[in-house]
Amino acid sequence: MSFRDVALLTVPRSLRWRPVEGVGLEHLTLRSTPDGLRAEAVVIGDRGDGEPYGVSYAIDCGTDFAVTAVTIAATDGRRVFLERRDGIWRDVFGEHLSAFDDCIDIDLQGSPFTNTLPIRRERWEIGQSRSFAMLYIPFDDFAPRLDRQTYTCLAPRLFRYQAADGSFEAELPVDEDGLVVDYPSLFERIR
Repeated sequence: MSFRDVALLTVPRSLRWRPVEGVGLEHLTLRSTPDGLRAEAVVIGDRGDGEPYGVSYAIDCGTDFAVTAVTIAATDGRRVFLERRDGIWRDVFGEHLSAFDDCIDIDLQGSPFTNTLPIRRERWEIGQSRSFAMLYIPFDDFAPRLDRQTYTCLAPRLFRYQAADGSFEAELPVDEDGLVVDYPSLFERIR
């Protein structure tokens, strides 16, 4: 099973998700680029302690949905830029981030979009499970971490996400482009 070709995204596509609890919104626009795909989004919300935050991000991917670069900027001035070239993650200074050598995908704490990356990048058979090393970036401290996750294809447009440490799991329905429609207990798509 595979999803529509990235080339079919010839016009920008915009989506929105809101948190199931609390206040917030993510507005995401996807568009094709000469090298693949670019996702740009603005996310506003409240942290668990009620502290508001605002973040924008851009993720560049190749035609195979492998991440090549990510830029994140908070309204308080914090920024992160990471680039993946030749299978190696580098920071804004060009320093090799060896802790993430096994990571192809990223996971941003406040966005259901990043669940699309491993789903779209792989071909799936129903019942098939795959484990991924993710470069995880939380929106509270922006400090990248290694996070292991497992995805299982339950049906043509339904995947189970599981944190490797067993702390969380959810069934994620996706649309014809592999984009999350509903993220039970966390996000729901409103556009």
